[in-house]
Amino acid sequence: MEAKIIDGKAISNRIRESIKQKVEELKNKGGPTPELDVILVGDDPASEVYVRHKERAFRQAGMNSNVIRMDADTHQDAVLEQIERLNNDKNVHGILVQLPLPPQIDPRLIINAIDPKKDVDGFHPVNAGRLMTGQDCLEPCTPKGIIRLIQETGEQIYGKYAVVIGRSNIVGKPISLMLLQNDATVTICHSKTSGLEDICRRADILVVAIGKPNFVDNRFVKDGAIVIDVGINRVNNKLIGDVNFQEVKQKAGWITPVPGGVGPMTITMLLENTLQAAMRNE
Repeated sequence: MEAKIIDGKAISNRIRESIKQKVEELKNKGGPTPELDVILVGDDPASEVYVRHKERAFRQAGMNSNVIRMDADTHQDAVLEQIERLNNDKNVHGILVQLPLPPQIDPRLIINAIDPKKDVDGFHPVNAGRLMTGQDCLEPCTPKGIIRLIQETGEQIYGKYAVVIGRSNIVGKPISLMLLQNDATVTICHSKTSGLEDICRRADILVVAIGKPNFVDNRFVKDGAIVIDVGINRVNNKLIGDVNFQEVKQKAGWITPVPGGVGPMTITMLLENTLQAAMRNE
């Protein structure tokens, strides 16, 4: 039997409608219009596309979104000045610096400069530390979206064995913590892990964020497993994931497609985080 598809686009659209209603309710009772300001340094084509998608999503949800465009040769201090200005602007509830940044700018320094209360990406060390210790925080958007996708299957996370391939600060580490907080038993794997196939084949939940197209095939997958493909790889002008979808869907119980799986949820969780930040600071 083929795996059931976890339709990230449909789930995302449903959540966005709920967010839109909450934004309207917030404004009707005299609260602020949630606002995200994005700093875009340089002219990376992929970043331009992502920013346009974010702008459209915020507009459709009744929220404000401004883009501050800066030249590729902008000095780091100029970016820090913009962040400081946005930190002090009460009308701005979320600040996002679009990555990647040009080589003369240290991304860690930039992320650390953002007010943690406005860090809607969930990358600031304060939010990362609060996530680590199980405290309330702005959670990173992609892992937050992954948890929602798993929950949408109707399968329980608690008691399950979860394997995460990838240890990045953006996806691998935080999704491992969030699965752990949902009472899964978690193993993190990476490029130096030995016996990777055997480990993955025991997983009830397999999250793949390794950045290698079609890396995971049916040899890695347990019958009936939930497989979440975080990969976005452009091959021959097509977007494909880290999971060989055609093979793995014959074995998994649930699977996310690429595109249309995790991707739409990331922007949706950004909307949710910005609304959350606005409601906390109203």
